[in-house]
Amino acid sequence: MSTSAPLPGVEEVRSGLVALVGRPNVGKSTLLNLIVGTKVAITARVPHTTRTRVRGVLDRPDAQIVFVDTPGIHKPKTSLGERLNETAAASLGDVDVCVLLVEASAPIGAGDRFIAARLPASSVVVVNKVDRASRAQVLDHLATAERALGLAGAEYFPVSARTGAGVGELVEHLVARMPPGPRYFPPGMVSDVPEAFYVAELVREQLIRVAGEELPHSIACRVTEWEWPRIRCEVLVERESQKPIVIGKGGSVLKAVGTAVREQLAPGAYLELFVKVEKGWQRRPEMFERLGY
Repeated sequence: MSTSAPLPGVEEVRSGLVALVGRPNVGKSTLLNLIVGTKVAITARVPHTTRTRVRGVLDRPDAQIVFVDTPGIHKPKTSLGERLNETAAASLGDVDVCVLLVEASAPIGAGDRFIAARLPASSVVVVNKVDRASRAQVLDHLATAERALGLAGAEYFPVSARTGAGVGELVEHLVARMPPGPRYFPPGMVSDVPEAFYVAELVREQLIRVAGEELPHSIACRVTEWEWPRIRCEVLVERESQKPIVIGKGGSVLKAVGTAVREQLAPGAYLELFVKVEKGWQRRPEMFERLGY
């Protein structure tokens, strides 16, 4: 995507790209969905829910911002973890503004400082989850973040991606930072995520929510057949012993997941879920391309 001058006859507005970065589970995807006004990225209360770049589009009469949601940057333990960090880092060089999310309810840690050291000094710092902290704690956290992160030219915004508090002010600031340029996407387009990949992600999101702590973090999902209204989706696990957890007693987990996903699809969708063992897929880079990571 280029921020060059628009073609003759093309409407010029404030337009650009904004990367959302931070440690795992700081609320990047929740913030993206709130700003865009619809669900474009899955969310869950476990780290590494986001495994690839997800673009969400805020389209207004005066502006269009393409937000790039990135995987949480962390200390990797597998080849998949290394790929997630590479994906996040690759998103930083091609955007107009970087937004670093930290948590109001957790101290600024080494991981936050590690990420901040790789960002421009003019980045925006969002202190998220202020609904979980008192006003005094939020003010103290803002002062601490300003000292600890070392981003001399940064602007700071306390927000709650869950309740929406402070998000309007953040968006207006980002719009003001965008250069004049063309719209990147047509009206009504809120994301460039392929539909099949999005459905696979919905399945993974619901598996996390339905199966909870028992679910292995190593699951992955992919749509293998799409002949509307029939959709076939495979759930990948690393060991045979993990299959019963994903299937559930009498197929209860898969049934609950299928019902929850179909409620988010167009009427008439027929979703088939299958569980397959792919031994050690997290340590097999050739699998990442097949899964869209």
